Amino acid sequence: MRCPFCGFNDSKVVDSRDVDESIRRRRECLNPDCAVRFTTYERVQAVALFVEKKDGTREEFSRQKLLAGVRTACEKRPLAPTAVDALVDDVEQELYKQGDPEVKTTVIGEMVMARLRNLDPIAYVRFASVYRQFTDLADLQAELESLAAAAKPTAAQLPLSAPDFSATSLRLRPAAPTTRTRTRRPVRPVQTPVVEIGDRRSADTESKRERRAK
Repeated sequence: MRCPFCGFNDSKVVDSRDVDESIRRRRECLNPDCAVRFTTYERVQAVALFVEKKDGTREEFSRQKLLAGVRTACEKRPLAPTAVDALVDDVEQELYKQGDPEVKTTVIGEMVMARLRNLDPIAYVRFASVYRQFTDLADLQAELESLAAAAKPTAAQLPLSAPDFSATSLRLRPAAPTTRTRTRRPVRPVQTPVVEIGDRRSADTESKRERRAK
């Protein structure tokens, strides 16, 4: 295995592990001046599979192109990180199991949509709008109605946290008293005697007489 860093044509395998449908190998460059470690993945290459497009042209099947299209449809959806890769792996395995050296793009599209329909409804509509090319809103509405009738959340969708609205969580409790809700005792009015002006003068005159008598 050629080293991708220095170009030396020999390396050794340090570690090897099975990852899904491939083998992950950790390699080390045997060039003493480099000795860099790098990772390679090995996949079993089946018989070449060609895809026939709608315009009649043919090209070799590309897993990366299919994976990019499915990822675009599933963008920003609450799906598990490995859900998209598992879907594409399932489609690829079924294509090679059929044994046909050539397959139409419409067949691949239907296989992907059948899996996206059960995986995520929004991703399904995104992907179907490209492959089925809805000409008007009536076709799209009919597709949405049939999808809504059988829509179910799947295990691949990540759970969304929701508040607890059970009967026990909704028990009403008296609110704690605050400065605004506390009751105050009624304040009794203090009655102050009112002295008339005439009475005040007579009282002053009597006090003066008493002083003179003393």
